[in-house]
Amino acid sequence: MATEPDKRTTTRRRLLQAAAGVAALGAGRALFGADDSGPGPQTGPAAPAGPAAQARPRPPEPPAEAYRLRPMAGETSRSGPGAAAPHANIAYTLGADRREVFLTFDDGPHPRYTPQILRILRRHGVRATFFVIGENAVEFPGLLRAIAEDGHAVANHTWSHPQLTGLPPDAVRGELGRTSELIDDVLGAAPDLARAPYGAWDDVSLSICNELGMSPVGWATDSLDWTLPGAEYIADAVLAGIRPGAIVLAHDGGGPRRQTVEALRWYLPRLLDDGYRPVPIEP
Repeated sequence: MATEPDKRTTTRRRLLQAAAGVAALGAGRALFGADDSGPGPQTGPAAPAGPAAQARPRPPEPPAEAYRLRPMAGETSRSGPGAAAPHANIAYTLGADRREVFLTFDDGPHPRYTPQILRILRRHGVRATFFVIGENAVEFPGLLRAIAEDGHAVANHTWSHPQLTGLPPDAVRGELGRTSELIDDVLGAAPDLARAPYGAWDDVSLSICNELGMSPVGWATDSLDWTLPGAEYIADAVLAGIRPGAIVLAHDGGGPRRQTVEALRWYLPRLLDDGYRPVPIEP
């Protein structure tokens, strides 16, 4: 007779397979593109800058190759993913009573930048969370395994990086479900965490996220690396916005990320010197 956990696992797998079937009806282009090219849309509303960003000069407008829309972060919250069932609230900070921080990298895996970031993290003995794009992960399953083997968390960032709030429910389910099924196929376990592209959730997408067994994650500190402002600016943005429990947004894909790599090489040892311990987000 099947146990209750077995039943939940079977039910979740069926949901993921059904969602992946819907998504498979459509196909999109891979997002990793060329290392330093690949212009894309420059549309979308601008989000208000966070407190750290307001304290510094405004970064330059993203060049054409930084083809992500401006992230739309929410207000900082103390709520986070639950220890058992998926959490309905979006996590922006976690465990503020400890000097732990949560480095996150979106839009990979990328064949050039993801390995460089992994080497830096490995050198300093810290772990992070990688929110992967399905279109990229299917091209580089070995990088998914490398991320997991180094002890980092692998999480869901949709299949093709659409704005979920503009999609019908079946499309949202396909974007998230297809990516979770791929991660499950490669790593033997489906992800417990998801981040919406641009940080844009609504009631429908949050409900589907939970239905597929994942807790939603946002961020409290935006590295602003998506604007390509220079490695020094990125490092300053992280250090100015850091605080215990902060979830930090950065990218290992979605455009040229040399500046992100250089910034990480500079600010990570300083975080450690200040007594912070980067750890992966756990459900």
